[in-house]
Amino acid sequence: MNLRFSTLIFLLITALQVVAQDKKEAKLAIVFIGNSITQGKGGTNGFPPPTHAVNYLKEEKGIQNVSFVNVGRSGSTTVDWLPGHGKYFPLATKAADSLFRQKDHQLLFSMKLGTNDSAMEGPNGAPVSKEDYRKNLQTIISELLGKYPGSKVIIHHPIWYSTNTYNRSKYLAEGLARLESYVPEIDGLVKEYKTAQPGRVFKGDTKSFKYFRKHAKELFKPEEGQAGTFFLHPNEEGVAVLGKNWGKAISKIDL
Repeated sequence: MNLRFSTLIFLLITALQVVAQDKKEAKLAIVFIGNSITQGKGGTNGFPPPTHAVNYLKEEKGIQNVSFVNVGRSGSTTVDWLPGHGKYFPLATKAADSLFRQKDHQLLFSMKLGTNDSAMEGPNGAPVSKEDYRKNLQTIISELLGKYPGSKVIIHHPIWYSTNTYNRSKYLAEGLARLESYVPEIDGLVKEYKTAQPGRVFKGDTKSFKYFRKHAKELFKPEEGQAGTFFLHPNEEGVAVLGKNWGKAISKIDL
């Protein structure tokens, strides 16, 4: 009995070591798609959220290597990222093409769009209804999944902005309400893909919206606009917090 028990323990330990060893071999190649927040307009140290996300991932025990390209573009909406006629979609595919050559890396697309879609006026296509927002996301994601077999997409919830946000574009309370209406659409879309294409589309960071709203003065760069001082872009500290939250969310998906 003792021998059999010892053998069982040995086999269990061996299995765990194999799993741990396999996990250590995980290598990621990430394309970050987004707007000015992804691009890193708010930070002053030159490190946008994707850099902080990647730095977090590199410290994770289960990840050996991370390659990435940040294609975030200021002012962009889901309309701008649509395949075919969206002016920025080629940026995503060009980045993915270069990373896809690394066959030993898992290709991921990290997406954070919606802020500019929600505006009352200004950005391309705004205001984008919640139905069209979901449809646009689905079009972008389906094209990426089809073009890059084995790739995965992670969709982050957008972050809060103040109800007096009004720079060259007009957001205000109406825009924020629209932005909040996008969240259930993201969640519903992820659930839909879970059935249609299991293991390929995941919900990303869901915590930053409330956290940034609660700590607005600490995490945003104050900006002067047509309706007073507003909060839209994270400052240096906020960029780091957001990037770390993205990294945490990415680390939790099934790689």
